[in-house]
Amino acid sequence: MTKFNYYKLSKAKKIRYLKLYQKNRDYIVFLHGFMSDLEGKKPKTFLDFAKKNKLGFLALEYSGHGKSDGIFTDGSILSWFEDALAVLDELTNGKQILIGSSMGGWIALLLAKNRPNRIHSIIGVAAAPDFTEESMWKNFAEDQKKEVLNKGVLYLPSDYGEPYPITRYLIENGRQNLVLREPLELHCPVRLMQGTEDTAVTRETALNLFDHINADDLSLFFKRGADHSFSDQGCLEILEKSLEDILQGC
Repeated sequence: MTKFNYYKLSKAKKIRYLKLYQKNRDYIVFLHGFMSDLEGKKPKTFLDFAKKNKLGFLALEYSGHGKSDGIFTDGSILSWFEDALAVLDELTNGKQILIGSSMGGWIALLLAKNRPNRIHSIIGVAAAPDFTEESMWKNFAEDQKKEVLNKGVLYLPSDYGEPYPITRYLIENGRQNLVLREPLELHCPVRLMQGTEDTAVTRETALNLFDHINADDLSLFFKRGADHSFSDQGCLEILEKSLEDILQGC
């Protein structure tokens, strides 16, 4: 049975996390997406892989997500990045293999920017850096933009359950933390995984990210028929193979 724990960020906020401790070993760190949690298939797959390969493992639910404390609409890209940074600094040793799913890809890039010497490699799974600006704001109709600016929140339909509340704070804070306005200098292996049937993150987004990254070891893989979750058995096997390739190459 998977056992979760809570990390106390402050008197008012605890973050739920899942950890496999390994002394003097690198860690796989899984970073989930927008309005997601750790109940899906990917965290278990990566935890099992870590056990098999004697690696550490860490995954967290950002504030306002899953069973972590906090109100979702109070959150932002910066606050969720700060959650991840605090947990990574406190609960891991060695270097980190960052696996960022959707928004988690943005968080992973911010971690790599702020802790470059602690990053072993990065795997982006339908990575969505700058999505608040590029996928949301730029595509909003004028009446939607007015609703965000005047009411402070816009509710968008979701394929995964409850509507997405998009706050003015989320948009404005995202604008302050964009990573694709200049080349991304990443001194580690990078693997980008993208499904051709992903309706949330487009092929163009994946190609744009690929073009912005400067790394000696960089590849982009498209899986025909895969959707945004990238979590059917075939996709999970591809992710495991990518981890194996990265570990064998270093």
